[in-house]
Amino acid sequence: MSSLSKELVEDCKAKLLTSKEELLNRVRDIRKNLHIEEKGGDEADQTVRVLNESEVLGQHDRIRKQLFEIEQALGRIENGSYGICEETEEYIEADRLRAIPWTRLSIEGAEIRESLKRKYAR
Repeated sequence: MSSLSKELVEDCKAKLLTSKEELLNRVRDIRKNLHIEEKGGDEADQTVRVLNESEVLGQHDRIRKQLFEIEQALGRIENGSYGICEETEEYIEADRLRAIPWTRLSIEGAEIRESLKRKYAR
């Protein structure tokens, strides 16, 4: 497979920056809503509040991980290693990059990683 086109890299960079902005807005909204809730109430209200806070923290953790992946992808664009599979060291498929611009693995690389996980999970 040949190198990635400049157009593809620029398209993916734009998608990454848009995703980053959307995720940061979600984090801002989550934090704002988390601190608005009242602290009183009976046991049931407190239990619901704790469950909601737990769910929000889980969302926050997923968003944080996604932001990390986006930042890593932007770094790879800057250093010229974007679009190269970490497993096979071949170029990642253009369609895959368009769908998941932060991916670090080609389809083949993802299959290799998955088979290794299954092999060592036993």
